[in-house]
Amino acid sequence: MRKIAIMSFAMLGAALAGSAAAQAPTRTFIHAGQLLAEPGKQVRGPSTIVVEGGRIVAIGDGFQPADPGATLVDLKDKYVLPGLIDSHVHLTSDAGGLAGQLEDVTLSSAAQAFNAEVNGMKTLRAGFTTVRNLGDGDGATLALRDAVAAGKVRGPRIVDAGVSISGTSGHMDGAIGYRDELRPFFEGAANTCNGADDCRRVVRIQIGRGADVIKFASTGGVNSRIGAGLGKQMFDDEAKAIVDTARLFGRKVAVHAHGADGIRLAIAAGADSIEHGTILDEETIALWAKSKTYYVPTLSTVNGYKERLAANANAYEPDVLEKIKWRISITGKSLEQLVPRGVRIAFGTDAGVSKHGRNADEFELMVQHGMTPVEALKAATVNAADLLGLADEIGTIAPGKSADIIAVSGDPIADVRVLKTVDFVMARGEVVD
Repeated sequence: MRKIAIMSFAMLGAALAGSAAAQAPTRTFIHAGQLLAEPGKQVRGPSTIVVEGGRIVAIGDGFQPADPGATLVDLKDKYVLPGLIDSHVHLTSDAGGLAGQLEDVTLSSAAQAFNAEVNGMKTLRAGFTTVRNLGDGDGATLALRDAVAAGKVRGPRIVDAGVSISGTSGHMDGAIGYRDELRPFFEGAANTCNGADDCRRVVRIQIGRGADVIKFASTGGVNSRIGAGLGKQMFDDEAKAIVDTARLFGRKVAVHAHGADGIRLAIAAGADSIEHGTILDEETIALWAKSKTYYVPTLSTVNGYKERLAANANAYEPDVLEKIKWRISITGKSLEQLVPRGVRIAFGTDAGVSKHGRNADEFELMVQHGMTPVEALKAATVNAADLLGLADEIGTIAPGKSADIIAVSGDPIADVRVLKTVDFVMARGEVVD
């Protein structure tokens, strides 16, 4: 009996070993014609990238033969580079003006969640494997973030801000432009504050909802219907309270800021990034150059504005339209001033104002306004990964990192516009159809 028992355990061990082997992650070998593993550094010639379990496990020179049973991806005629990162999107919609305002009060949370999933896939198929979603109204993208991370649905990796914060009647006050009796509906978002203590409270609420990053508005905005201009609309102690509370919980902070006074306020408070950064003076530029605060230009907003107005001259209320025309006229001038001064740039489009899936249009605008193609690529990979706090995970193609890989037919260093047509996308080791 003892001999039979030993034999049975041996047979069981062999069966378990065979089962483990059958369940082992399949390796994928990618043959890359040219490989830009880290934008800003030397381009490699023919290379082989080995992927297993969603991660890059090896990179070798030449086209190495695939292991028996492994998947081979032939990109020998392609230019391969890391998955791109958009540091400023709004996935739940890309309606704007009056149409966007109507969506705020007609679409259910479920409908917005489906919109976010569709827009996320447009973004992913465009080669952007990670996004930072800087605000929605009801948590749809928080849910999508978790569903993507759990493998329930496909989409880009999402770093989410919950609902963006401002002072009452500031740019992020959703009730602006609606009837007074609707204000309680918008106040349910718990994202407006008055005074430092109240601002600490709303940050804690967003963190409790699951926000990965905190976003607030230190100035007025182009799209908000309040005739208070684009200058500072938050007190110093309020901004400092928001940043300090975010830091207490280990969160980074993005700040919507157009006016120079609001930009200086955000930098002094310790913001990690300034979004838009439209109006500058020498004092602001000098302060920014000394800081580690990133600039996220969001130049693509002008494309969204122009396209909507071409389709419908009455797409925006007159008070908003006036600001839009100004924004179109001044777009890119800040980038032209900040790049030579050494301010760190991270790629971000404000997709939602512009169209989802067209994120790469931003590259062309960045190059038109003072950046080289290599600098623009670095902004969308290495720099954006650093800004998001994910430099150990994404931004380059290197052993140990997430297998976020794209391929294009041309050389983006010679012509950055080739990034508008992406031929191959792998996100976390899975090929995206």
